[in-house]
Amino acid sequence: MICRISGRIIQRRENSLLVEVGGFGYEVFIPQGVMKCLIQDESECEFVTFHYHQADQNKSIPILIGFLNEIEKEFFERFITVSGIGPKAAVKAISEPIPVIARAIDSGDIAFLKSLPGIGTQRAREIVAKLQGKVGKFGLIKGIIREDKNIPGVSDIEQEAVAVLLQLQYKKPEAEKMIKNAITRNPDVKNSEELLNEVYKQRSNQ
Repeated sequence: MICRISGRIIQRRENSLLVEVGGFGYEVFIPQGVMKCLIQDESECEFVTFHYHQADQNKSIPILIGFLNEIEKEFFERFITVSGIGPKAAVKAISEPIPVIARAIDSGDIAFLKSLPGIGTQRAREIVAKLQGKVGKFGLIKGIIREDKNIPGVSDIEQEAVAVLLQLQYKKPEAEKMIKNAITRNPDVKNSEELLNEVYKQRSNQ
């Protein structure tokens, strides 16, 4: 299982990149919503990858799908839990930045969702039914994720939520304030996922 790939971009295609790693060239499929966030003239790259085998007649073809960070990959993995949306269809459908799609899901914007390639009205409704209220943290994405250390001095749930916000390019004071406000508004959150959804709700209402 290939979980991450880094190397030199030697060819850019409409829906994929050819990445050279140690003399080997790997084709990495990139959703357009992710491709739009790439630095166009950058030659070195690193992607978190979703690796699966696509059945094609009597053979199985290994496929790599690339993301800028683990959060984007996690969204993709949730997206393909919707009935009828496999990895190939998801790559095609994610034609807009992931936070934009996440916000549309959370707000139940069927019109926007059915405008995505391969997503009709019924599928859009199924996406909302399956994922609404569960994708708030993905709507907070605003930049490239970088690894960061744990934040001391807060509960495990708050620490995990703050760490995610730092990865999403929020400044530490801003992240801590957002988490504090969310806890004040809803002290009954049970895990970091609920806490981040509460943060998203607060920002959506501003």
